[in-house]
Amino acid sequence: MSKIAFVFPGQGSQYVGMGKDLYNSSKELMDSANSAIGISLTDIMFNGPVDLLKQTDNTQPAIFLHSVAILNKIKNLKPDMVAGHSLGEYSALVAAGAIDVIDAIKLVRTRGEAMLQAGIEKPGTMAAVIGLSPEKVDAICEEVSKTNIVQSANFNSPGQVVISGSINGVHSAMALAKEGGAKLVKELVVSGAFHSPLMASAKEQLLEKLNRTDINNTSIPVYANVTAKAVTENNEISKLLFEQLSAPVRWEETIKNMIADGATKFYEIGPGKVLQGLIKRIDKTVEIFGIEKLEDFESFDIS
Repeated sequence: MSKIAFVFPGQGSQYVGMGKDLYNSSKELMDSANSAIGISLTDIMFNGPVDLLKQTDNTQPAIFLHSVAILNKIKNLKPDMVAGHSLGEYSALVAAGAIDVIDAIKLVRTRGEAMLQAGIEKPGTMAAVIGLSPEKVDAICEEVSKTNIVQSANFNSPGQVVISGSINGVHSAMALAKEGGAKLVKELVVSGAFHSPLMASAKEQLLEKLNRTDINNTSIPVYANVTAKAVTENNEISKLLFEQLSAPVRWEETIKNMIADGATKFYEIGPGKVLQGLIKRIDKTVEIFGIEKLEDFESFDIS
């Protein structure tokens, strides 16, 4: 039997004007979110400036709020399973009934603030490596790790791996990847070494907040970034969210596991088309859709 999967984007999908068309129909949710985190997040989302939206502590709740505003409007389409890329895992957990939406945006704001702070205290960077196998990239990182911090951070799709770590570590690994035959090696514009050991202080701050947040067992499976496997149990969810900050995002494996478990239709819920592109590269046989704007609802019988 064909199953439906919802997937939720992570950092990098933000843009000024995001979610503006959803405000009239999502006013209560968006106003509550602003109150919960004590800033006018919607003002930053709708009007920018772009530099303020790009700050990690704003970016993360902005993408989350856009995603859940769309999720709340979907009435006639029910997912059988969900997953989210990094930050998107919080949107997925809301979709699966594990975390209340207002509790989740407070968690996401804390996560963004903690990651921004960790990036200031221990500066780092990230880079995309295109055209090498995950094993080759891991081997390069292992070699450089003898003297500097660097590791694979996102296994996104076949031949696309993002590395993360100290500035020297990532630059050394980039040089080795080029020598090793990578088609493209590109440093990313980020405020820290996400999904690397340099996020240790952020993990501790997040843990405090996680311990004070009610997390329920899920109503449907959530495929976790850390393991790429389905999780439903609340204690396991909390543990994996904590580990996720310094562990690689196993996105390619996640999508393959969802397909193996019956997913044939994927809907990216939220801003941008990043995940649609990745899923196309992972498996061309599944159907992929995006729901980002109010007008997208007219394409599907979902509201």
